[in-house]
Amino acid sequence: MTIEQDLERILTQEEQLQFARFDATTAWTLGTRLRGLAADRKTAVTIDIQLHGRPLFFYSMPGTGPDTVDWVRRKRNVVLYYHRSSYAIGLQLELHQTTLTEQLGLDLRDYTAHGGSFPLLLRGTGCIGTITVSGLPQRADHELIVEVLAELLERPYDQLALDPPQP
Repeated sequence: MTIEQDLERILTQEEQLQFARFDATTAWTLGTRLRGLAADRKTAVTIDIQLHGRPLFFYSMPGTGPDTVDWVRRKRNVVLYYHRSSYAIGLQLELHQTTLTEQLGLDLRDYTAHGGSFPLLLRGTGCIGTITVSGLPQRADHELIVEVLAELLERPYDQLALDPPQP
């Protein structure tokens, strides 16, 4: 897919992957499913789910590095600033050949436009928090979230995936 096609698909993801309600139980279900899928694929990630800045789920799998938590924080900050997926923001910056610092003066010690943080969207309300995964290549971090959200929200992942799902 081209950057433009990815951006269009991510916008569709953000429109389709919205909750009617979200609470601590939902966060637990989402977090454990993310952890389960990562473990099934024999990958190690850090998972963070926050609602209005309140941590509801955090798990750092064995095999993740000590800097993964900081990557989570920096990705999450981008979502909280833009209310868009960190991967979408990174692709937009790449498309326009600019950076967060050049565009808005944001300090890269606190913000990173790498994939892996997704806005927690409440239908009719907007962004109420974040879902962040870090430890894989940025596209894979993003897609892990999308795949689990699609399953949880009963949306067809094959129509939302950036790349065709593996058989």
